[in-house]
Amino acid sequence: MSEISQISASLRERAGKGAARAARREGFVPAVIYGDKKDPVMIKIEARALRKMVESSAFFTNLVDVELDGKKHRVLPRDVALHPVTMQPEHVDFLRVSRSTTVTVAVPVTFINEDQSPGLTEGGVLNVVRYEIELICNAANIPEGLECDLSGAGLGDSIHISQMKLPDDVELTITDRDFTVATIAAPSAVKAEAEEAAAEAAEGEEGAEEAAGEAEAQEE
Repeated sequence: MSEISQISASLRERAGKGAARAARREGFVPAVIYGDKKDPVMIKIEARALRKMVESSAFFTNLVDVELDGKKHRVLPRDVALHPVTMQPEHVDFLRVSRSTTVTVAVPVTFINEDQSPGLTEGGVLNVVRYEIELICNAANIPEGLECDLSGAGLGDSIHISQMKLPDDVELTITDRDFTVATIAAPSAVKAEAEEAAAEAAEGEEGAEEAAGEAEAQEE
């Protein structure tokens, strides 16, 4: 289960672009809490504190307790609007969650036991096909990530999702195929050597054929 972050907020008295711009001028980021069949709550959060959270790679998978007027609202970040130039957060949407809330999240993949992969120790390259995997799970049990074990993986091998262990009570959003998570590819140097060897072999065969042809011509 992912950790639960804490952050303070205050109410926004008015909605709209004008009120949002005013909040930003004061050093806040406008946000909204919605969901769980309750009315949306318009809030603003201190920009510096929010930036630290947004910069985290786990921002969209970590639950957050938003403290508002002495009451905590447990939420999950669902969307963040960034300034097109500064890339600073300008608005955040938080989904209010409960024990029964089911969410779809993308969690990161961590690759382990690279030193136990014959393909990698022989000079192969890890080609990551999916850095994240989308899951359906309870909001209170979002895994921090999934582990992809590379033990025994050789050159040319592929690691599929069926080879990875999923936490209990977690479902994949893609269920119609056993998709590839990563492959062990031969490095370009190995490929180049193989191509050169093949070219030399082909030249040798052509030379032998020419020599045989000349010998036949001389015999005639």
